[in-house]
Amino acid sequence: MPRRRKKTADSPNTVWLVTLSDLMTLLLTFFVVLFSMSSMDASVIARITAHVNSASPMGLSGPGRLSERVQLVVAGLKNPRDILNNQKRVKDLLFPSEALPPDISSGELENNLALLAHPEGVVIVLTDSLLFPAASATLGNSGKKLLDQLTPVMHALNADINISGHTSLYPETATGKEATDNDALSYQRAAAVLEHFLQAKMSPVRFSVSGYGADKPLFPHDTPDAQTKNRRVEILVKTTPRLGGYL
Repeated sequence: MPRRRKKTADSPNTVWLVTLSDLMTLLLTFFVVLFSMSSMDASVIARITAHVNSASPMGLSGPGRLSERVQLVVAGLKNPRDILNNQKRVKDLLFPSEALPPDISSGELENNLALLAHPEGVVIVLTDSLLFPAASATLGNSGKKLLDQLTPVMHALNADINISGHTSLYPETATGKEATDNDALSYQRAAAVLEHFLQAKMSPVRFSVSGYGADKPLFPHDTPDAQTKNRRVEILVKTTPRLGGYL
């Protein structure tokens, strides 16, 4: 009597199970990959969002990247009219007493620092005695440290900046040197401040430089104190562009 053949696993009645198993495996793999991509995209989007927020015009950088002090300063600079009512507070935030150079006291800084409202934003005014040796256009070490306090603020803003140099009516002199040319000195000092900011990796297209000599005094040149305050560098942060100006 002939023997019956045993059914094998590849019989037509069970082949479809192999196909179904392969299909389920592929679907499972697809959903795992899809889930992984979705999670990755969320993290990428979060980083991009933080970067976009940091680059918003005249806005704040991402809160995780800036100190609270810098965030408060930037917020204040966005409202120039409020600066006049909160000068002491903004000055303390710009130049904290614990960060001042050893040879500059809080009282000296207060007497040689001013904040002025401007149609285009806010002007930070520093007398030359804080930044430069007499009759010199080379930043002193204390001047560099003061400007370093402004650097993170300038980085956090996308606003354009004008740096202008000013002198008193009378030429400056230093021991053993000839009297300086006011117009040349005012421009060279403004350029020195600009160079310091550019060394901190700021975009040069944001900056412009002016040297006015004694043409735009803050006070009449009739007292030594007035002459000292007229010798200054002004940093105009243009947080409020003029209507009808270039975009």
